[in-house]
Amino acid sequence: MTLRIDLDGTDGAARAGVVTTARGTFRTPCFMPVGTRGAVRAVSSADLEDLGAEIVLANTYHLMLRPGADVVDELGGIHGFASWPGHVLTDSGGYQVFSLAPKVDDDGVTFRSTYDGSTHRLTPEAAVAVQGLLGADIAMVLDVCPPLPSSPEVLRSAVERTASWAARSRAVHRREGQALFGIVQGGVDDALRAESAQRTAAIGFDGYAVGGLSVGESRPEMLDALAAAVAGLPADAPRYLMGVGDPVGLVEAIALGIDMFDCVLPTRLARHGTVLTSAGRLRLRNAAFARDGGPLDAGCPCAVCARWSRAYLRHLLRMADPGAARLLTLHNLAWTLALVARARAAVASGTLAAVRTEIASAYGS
Repeated sequence: MTLRIDLDGTDGAARAGVVTTARGTFRTPCFMPVGTRGAVRAVSSADLEDLGAEIVLANTYHLMLRPGADVVDELGGIHGFASWPGHVLTDSGGYQVFSLAPKVDDDGVTFRSTYDGSTHRLTPEAAVAVQGLLGADIAMVLDVCPPLPSSPEVLRSAVERTASWAARSRAVHRREGQALFGIVQGGVDDALRAESAQRTAAIGFDGYAVGGLSVGESRPEMLDALAAAVAGLPADAPRYLMGVGDPVGLVEAIALGIDMFDCVLPTRLARHGTVLTSAGRLRLRNAAFARDGGPLDAGCPCAVCARWSRAYLRHLLRMADPGAARLLTLHNLAWTLALVARARAAVASGTLAAVRTEIASAYGS
């Protein structure tokens, strides 16, 4: 195997550890800022380094279309192209493809580019090949991500194709130093989730992701399906919950044994003027902050909270100044990374329950 996880501590099902790859190490639980097109919107690779991010996500679908995987490969892979020295995980692009209503068959998917309408074909083998060119530290298999709610027949088909495609991906994956993760599907059907986890684990991957959640189902449905999936995954490999990054979702999934997360939520909220704080979401456009000289969050040690007031940042928002998106993105990412670091420390000390209670109180369950 190209990757391993060493656990530093546990608190119930929750785990704190260190993942070692061919590139180095990163600590878990971890949050991966999403750089869909090779960049996290409004911030730079240098900013991410300053924030202490250890791993980021980039998207295969977008990068294969623009600038093209061959261009990224020629310019040093995603690390050289983006001048990012940390770890990179690439999503296979399946989620984006399936949001475009593609033509799906047992061999793969045919879809149109969101950029120019051109037609493209993606198979499990092609997704592995593209991610090899991108040079990610961790690649993902191509899966079938059904919408929710979906009929039992649609969910069964997704599980079957995901398992078949996972085996095909594993068979052709050859890039030295690159780990490959399998993906569990099954909607909110606990039995299907358990089955998909067992079948994916039987193929054997460096790590395992749970996909197709946080797409409109209720929180209890998500957590029940997640628990059913985690129960069937190996304890000696990282577990990754795809697309979840809200504060309650993070800490509740950590409590179930998830190690890795990604989500656009912190950056998307920032661009629309919503700030993550220890007291809950703060909608900075509110007139109540027009003369507020305090920081976004008095308990946050980030550079934005140390220097600029709510009133000034609200002013930038109202003027549509690009600096507003940048500064609020920096804060939201810093806050999210700090929350995950707190959860990691709490797992090690056996006090995760207190963090869960605090976050539930501030953000609701």
